[in-house]
Amino acid sequence: MAKKKITLTMKADKEYEAVNESGNRIGIDMYDGEGKRHQSPMELLLSALAGCSAVDAVQMMKKKRRTITSFETEAIGERREGIPAYYTAIHLSFILTSPDATEEEFAKVIKLAVEKYCSVASSLKPEITFESKIVNPT
Repeated sequence: MAKKKITLTMKADKEYEAVNESGNRIGIDMYDGEGKRHQSPMELLLSALAGCSAVDAVQMMKKKRRTITSFETEAIGERREGIPAYYTAIHLSFILTSPDATEEEFAKVIKLAVEKYCSVASSLKPEITFESKIVNPT
């Protein structure tokens, strides 16, 4: 069984820093408005889900020898009122700009990426919906 370790250190009242075993650092804060400099833990969760599924999708499209001009993922989470304010639903939108990919194959890749290969998605409880779109550059 593979283990991962993150060490979280409080830097100020609402600021933290997470460091992995390789020494990579990420800031976390709980500020609002102008004081916000980093993502909150719940935003990081959406980022992790978007990143995990995107990496898997891009790898699969490259295996199909498709050209990737750009790739974007948007994650929108709906949170429960009250405490804990966990996500009750998450929707992912994937947009691939490619001159040679088809909507059908991209939709299949996204389904596999989210439902089968993304470890972050498999670690979450809420219903995760998704959509995919291809943009043909002109």
